[in-house]
Amino acid sequence: MAKKIPERRCLGCMNSFPKSTLVRVVRDKEGAISLDLTGKKSGRGAYVCKSADCFKKAVKAKRFERALECEIPDSIYEEMAGELEGDK
Repeated sequence: MAKKIPERRCLGCMNSFPKSTLVRVVRDKEGAISLDLTGKKSGRGAYVCKSADCFKKAVKAKRFERALECEIPDSIYEEMAGELEGDK
């Protein structure tokens, strides 16, 4: 039997993709929000495609705030956008 590949939904385009192709945004126990490029950090996670367009859509619709159950300041979004663009 073939091994099942875990899928997650991108908060930008709302399509499902294999988990390994997406970037995880995580809120840890202290409430700090960061990109988790390894997918190994502990905490509540939300996923987004590696494209700037999907990230912007998710930010505009406040989907990260809903998924991570907290308010996120613009400075954090700007920092994550910079990291995401630098990752390519």
